[in-house]
Amino acid sequence: MHLMRKLVWSKLKSTLRKQRRDGKDGSGSLVNKSNVNEEYVEALRTKSYVEIYNKVQGQLELGQDHKLSSSSSSVQLNANLSKSLLEPCQEVLAEIPKSCQLHPLIVNYFDITSEACRICELLLQSVRKTRVNYRKIRKVIRLMKNMEPDSSHCYGIYRELASFASYKNPFSVVNRVQFLDTREGHDVLLQKLTSQFRRVKRRMKFLRSCKKVFGISIAIGYTGILIALLVLVLHSMVCIIAAPGLVFCSFKLLKKRFKVDKKAISSSSLEILIAQLDVAAKGVYILINDFDTMSRLVRRLYDETEHNISVADMCARKKNDDMLKEVIRDFSINKHCFMEQLKELEEHVCLCFLTINRSRRMVLQEMVSK
Repeated sequence: MHLMRKLVWSKLKSTLRKQRRDGKDGSGSLVNKSNVNEEYVEALRTKSYVEIYNKVQGQLELGQDHKLSSSSSSVQLNANLSKSLLEPCQEVLAEIPKSCQLHPLIVNYFDITSEACRICELLLQSVRKTRVNYRKIRKVIRLMKNMEPDSSHCYGIYRELASFASYKNPFSVVNRVQFLDTREGHDVLLQKLTSQFRRVKRRMKFLRSCKKVFGISIAIGYTGILIALLVLVLHSMVCIIAAPGLVFCSFKLLKKRFKVDKKAISSSSLEILIAQLDVAAKGVYILINDFDTMSRLVRRLYDETEHNISVADMCARKKNDDMLKEVIRDFSINKHCFMEQLKELEEHVCLCFLTINRSRRMVLQEMVSK
């Protein structure tokens, strides 16, 4: 088992180092550009986005083919999405050797991003379910075009509207309170990461100053020894008496040098930790912005879906032909806009997956760089 873990970790390190070299051209940077719209369009054209979007569609189509409508099937679909989209997955992180000594905040970062992916999965489920439910509206619009709206011919339309009104709003699975709680957790983690980053950086600066002081003191010490040796050459008579003292001084200087080397090792570890905290903080910051955007989109779609359900229910209960005409007219006008909103949310969720994975890989790359 131990050998297997070493092999998995070794393979992971080689893969991440290759990605690190490939990403030095700046294409994998998490830095925001000045024009957000251009960045958004550019992100949708990247190969990595296309790959993750295709994975999402493949999993959702697989779920549709198997008619995953029960709760147990939904759990299965979520598990498949998590396994195929989250990189590196939690199982891989569990194989990280204990020698890496992950900082608690980095562990918390991986847990929070994993939970964020779970919420993204729920949103993708909601988008898929909403599209399936909206087929009823499409069917109603199509039926309305092919028949006269009188009581004898509209029974099928009222039945479809009643069926649509019986559906639960798919976006109720992720409510505003849950988004606010998630946002609060992200804010707290970002503050902790930023605070720890500054604290470690101050410590790093202090160690560098100490290293310089020790270096100067060692240089002065060696200079003193050289001068003393020159004096001893000129005064060989006192060589035997002074030799023990010089040996003792040399030993002290070597001991100081050893301490400096140990501090240098500690300094190297701090540099790696600083890089990890920096990447994690940037990743959480972007995650906060992504969730703010998705929260607004979800709220808008939730309200729109609730409106459609209530209108369909009222129309199905009253069975008024004039009201039916007006309702179908509104559905026809708003159909394209509603579907575009669904597509926009789906794109943002996929982009969120992409940025989460990129950030997690970058943190892991900093871990294997030592």
